[in-house]
Amino acid sequence: MSGVNGGGPLAGLKVVEFAAIGPVPFATMVLSDLEAEIVRIDRPGATQTDPRDITCRGRSARVGLDLKNADDAALARALVAKADVVLEGFRPGVLERLGLAPDDLMADNPGLIVTRVTGWGQEGPLVPRAGHDLT
Repeated sequence: MSGVNGGGPLAGLKVVEFAAIGPVPFATMVLSDLEAEIVRIDRPGATQTDPRDITCRGRSARVGLDLKNADDAALARALVAKADVVLEGFRPGVLERLGLAPDDLMADNPGLIVTRVTGWGQEGPLVPRAGHDLT
């Protein structure tokens, strides 16, 4: 999908998506439809897309990284340092355990927008519960 003048409203915006289920790939699909440039970080070996999964369309690149591996986490951090936006849908605390907490990422890239999609936020009594669909 292109804008009226051949460029979408988000042309030039660089987004890094940490692969997830549900709302993250959908949101990233919408951003790509508006012509943002999307790099998706997948688990190793998971960089192939099912052609029937329309929410995975529009990624300019897919990179398989083991974020528990220090070298791969450093590569993810380098990708994020060049981005405008990050989308992630991990359970609360996962990015922090991987050394990729928002504060760490924004130390490398002060203008970075970090979007965290969880069912119940980052703190509070419902944090350990999954919740995306009807909630």
